[in-house]
Amino acid sequence: MRSWKFWVGLLISVIFLAFALRGLDLERFWRTLRDANYWWLIPAVAIYFLTVLVRTWRWHAMLYHIKRIPVVQLFPVVVIGYMGNNVYPARAGEVLRSYVLRRKEGVSMSASLATVILERLFDGLVMLLFVAITLPFAPLPALYNSLVIGLSVIFGIALFVFLAVAARPERLSWIYTWLVDRILPVRLRPSVHGLFDRFVEGLQSLRSPREMLAIFFTSVLIWLGETLKYWIVMQAFPFSVSFPVLMLMTALVNLVTTIPSTPGYVGTFDAAGIAILTRFGVEQAIATGYTLVLHVALWLPITILGAFFMVRESVSWRDIQTAAATQEQDATLSSSQLAPSEPEHEDIATRVST
Repeated sequence: MRSWKFWVGLLISVIFLAFALRGLDLERFWRTLRDANYWWLIPAVAIYFLTVLVRTWRWHAMLYHIKRIPVVQLFPVVVIGYMGNNVYPARAGEVLRSYVLRRKEGVSMSASLATVILERLFDGLVMLLFVAITLPFAPLPALYNSLVIGLSVIFGIALFVFLAVAARPERLSWIYTWLVDRILPVRLRPSVHGLFDRFVEGLQSLRSPREMLAIFFTSVLIWLGETLKYWIVMQAFPFSVSFPVLMLMTALVNLVTTIPSTPGYVGTFDAAGIAILTRFGVEQAIATGYTLVLHVALWLPITILGAFFMVRESVSWRDIQTAAATQEQDATLSSSQLAPSEPEHEDIATRVST
């Protein structure tokens, strides 16, 4: 029996699709798909893979404090992770990416997952920046304004917490240890302590303002590149909107896809994209055709390449099911090696902070 998360995601996708496709002129929609100039997809996909390469460099920089791994070795791992997000629910590709990295390079899953969460945090902040920049040119309806405000608060709090953990791990380790040792059973404490130690290790790039700025500006470059892909795909269709509108579409589409849905963000991606385009005067059938083709162009190439790398790296489809268990084993192992007792656990946090 499938997980309840799958059914919830499926229901959300169906609701978003029903909202996006109501009143659609099917004849005009099929004509739009038939007449599109698909040659434009070649440079669009090339630009997209260039942004994936930049994403790989960003992850390389975040992992630098843990282990120096060449970009060429990280690229297949990143692609496998994005493929996993496209075919598994709940962004399970992020766990799969950390699992593959642990198997190939021996990097703790807890530490690498901390860097992945940082990636998502910076991505979210850049999306909010895009919205702020484009609002004077492309105002949002009240519903989307509420979403942006809510996500701004969430991302702001998350950034503050991560900065605090990275800056003062020894102080927060004491609080964390005090809570864990009073709430959890004795047999679970070593595993949870190990998770905290490795998670703090993964946040070390936040301790350097220069590294933070490099990660932030790299994130801006990544999402400008993705917006450029949106613009190139637009050339295949009979409509035109300004680049700021496409920046707004990029931001809103990716913020909305944080809502649980089916693998590949079916429904959430499409509804947000169609809603933005129709708001700025694009006919619904054309907006739907464009968004569908854009979604496939974002989903299919990286999924095919990810499947190829899975075969090459001898990663099976069942590995996603063992990744969570491996993370628990990884935490237990790290805690037994690095934090066998409470005093030594506190020393680890002090060592990381120096």
